[in-house]
Amino acid sequence: MARMSMIEAIRSAHEIAMEEDPDVIVMGEDVGYFGGVFRCTAGLQQRFGAARCFDTPISELGIVGAAIGIAAYGLKPVVEIQFADYMYPAYDQIVSEAARLRYRSAGQFTCPMVVRMPSGGGIFGGQTHSQSPEALFTHVAGLKTVVPSNPQDAKGLLLAAIADPDPVIFLEPKRLYNGPFDGHFNRPSQSWAKHELGEVAEGQYLTPLGQAKVVRAGQAASLITYGTMVHVALAAVAESGADVEVIDLRTLLPLDLDCITASVRRTGRCIVLHEATLISGFGAEVAALVQADCFYHLEAPVLRVAGWDTPYPHAQEVDYFPGPERVRRAIEQVMEG
Repeated sequence: MARMSMIEAIRSAHEIAMEEDPDVIVMGEDVGYFGGVFRCTAGLQQRFGAARCFDTPISELGIVGAAIGIAAYGLKPVVEIQFADYMYPAYDQIVSEAARLRYRSAGQFTCPMVVRMPSGGGIFGGQTHSQSPEALFTHVAGLKTVVPSNPQDAKGLLLAAIADPDPVIFLEPKRLYNGPFDGHFNRPSQSWAKHELGEVAEGQYLTPLGQAKVVRAGQAASLITYGTMVHVALAAVAESGADVEVIDLRTLLPLDLDCITASVRRTGRCIVLHEATLISGFGAEVAALVQADCFYHLEAPVLRVAGWDTPYPHAQEVDYFPGPERVRRAIEQVMEG
């Protein structure tokens, strides 16, 4: 095991994949010589050459469109979009081409492509650098959507995504990249200069897509979440003193419904937590599935805790995030049901 930040774990996954498979290439804005805006691809061009790790024009539509053609040709492109907020020009290419290529060609072509995007807030990036658009991808048949919450999973999930024969959207919570995070967004101890290190296995390993993880066992309620909010959930549960089970989805699509329903049927209560806006957020889908599959086991309504239904408020970022206090109130409410 090695101690790594999420950035270092993601970089390690790139290095291993490129070392073991000459068909893996990395492309995007500033990913080459500079090593990416968050340095996730630092050193790859120097090690593997400019033919396998290269900079592209500032055109997300062009980047993703070219990558789809490269993937159809037989290579395995790993695309970096600098911020998830920038992916909208490429959304048509992702939805209309990448997601449908296998089906529209009756299996003659596939699209083994990974699109990496730093997502979410927590770094005071404002409205155009802080969005959480995961629900836009989970709605699209043909795509897989991944959101890691720690360095160990980030590496294993990225290696699994690169090995997958179909397109994978890989959303990286930028708040977890390299800052210590105890679940509270407003504590002065948070220093962007420090690294949040985690135990990461060295070498090649795959964390299977579609498998959730119970990060805290409990009997009183089930708290379903992913990404940055895993840390918020753990902080809230610790401070509440309640015996709540916390599940990290890790992969939103395919969704590990078996893990979710097994937990909720045992506890009888469920809270779904995410930082994206509430209306039409991915939590609505989870809540609907839990209600349908666990109705006769539920002791209280399924609750959702999420971001505000407003454009991202730069000046009120700390209040926008569902912090431990809001989660604690939800725990108290669901326990009263």
